[in-house]
Amino acid sequence: MSKIKYALYTGCTAKESTPELLKSTMAVARALDIELIILEEASCCGAGHLQDFDEFLSLTLNARNICYAEKLGLTMVTICNTCQLNTSITKEKLDNNESLKSKVNQKLSEVGLEYKGTSEVKHFLYAIIDDIGVDAIAEKVTKPLKNLNIAPFYGCHNIRPSSLHKNNNGGENPYVPNSMERLISALGGNSINYAHKNKCCGFHVELQAPKTANKLSGDAMLDAMDNDADVVVTPCPLCHLRLDVQQHNISKEIGRDVNMPVLHLPQMIGLALGITPDALGLNHNVSEITFL
Repeated sequence: MSKIKYALYTGCTAKESTPELLKSTMAVARALDIELIILEEASCCGAGHLQDFDEFLSLTLNARNICYAEKLGLTMVTICNTCQLNTSITKEKLDNNESLKSKVNQKLSEVGLEYKGTSEVKHFLYAIIDDIGVDAIAEKVTKPLKNLNIAPFYGCHNIRPSSLHKNNNGGENPYVPNSMERLISALGGNSINYAHKNKCCGFHVELQAPKTANKLSGDAMLDAMDNDADVVVTPCPLCHLRLDVQQHNISKEIGRDVNMPVLHLPQMIGLALGITPDALGLNHNVSEITFL
C-alpha cells in the first residue's frame, strides 16, 4: 500500500497558541505512514469573524489557501474545526456559483493563482477514519488506553451545519456523532456518552462575554466529570484553549473545582500508538495529565 499524502493546512493556532497540536499531528502521521506537506504559504482562515466584516475578502483568502493544495494535487487536511468550517464554506460557495468563483479568481489572478475546486477539504479526524480506517489504526496500537474513561468533545464547527459537512465527514449526525467514539474504542479506551459532547465551548464569545464562555465550557466539563470521565479529548485547538487553559476561570464561574486533563485528538491517538509524551508535546498542556 502506497503512503497516503495530504496537504496540511495548519491554521494559526496550531503554530502559535497550541504548538503541541502540530507536533503531535506530525508524530501521529509518521506512525500511520501518512505524509503531510505543510502549506507554508497559507494564511489565517479569518477565524469566524472576517466574513462578518468583508465576506468577499474571506472567500478570496480561503480560496487562496485551497489553491496551494490544488497546486500539489492533494486533499487539504485541517486540524482546527473553525478552519474546517471557513474553508468548507468557501469551497461550497465557489463550487456552486460560477459568477462568484469568477470574481474571486479575478482577484486571485493578481497573485498568480486560480481556484479550480479540485481539492477536497477534510478534517484530520475524518481523513484518518475514511482513508485509513479504525480497524487499521487499532492494529497499530501498542499501548491501549485501557481503564480510561474518555469524554469526546466535538464542539460546533466540525459537525454543523450538516448540510455543509455531509460530503467531507461521512455524513456524521451532528446530534448523535460517533466518529470519536469509534476511534476511542479502536485505541482500547472507554468512551463516555454525555449531553454536552456536541455543544459550543464558548471560544468565539470569550472576548465579548467571558462569563458566557466560561458557563458554556463549564457545562461541558461538569457533564464529563459527572459521567466519570478521566480525560476529555477534542479535535479543535480553539475548544482545547477553552477547556484546558481556562479551567481556573471556569471553576470560579460555575462554583465547582474543575481539574481534568484535556488532550488534543492526535495526542490521544499518539499515546495509544506508543509515541512518547515528549514527542506529543504533552509538556505544553496546561491541565495536569494525571493518568500517565
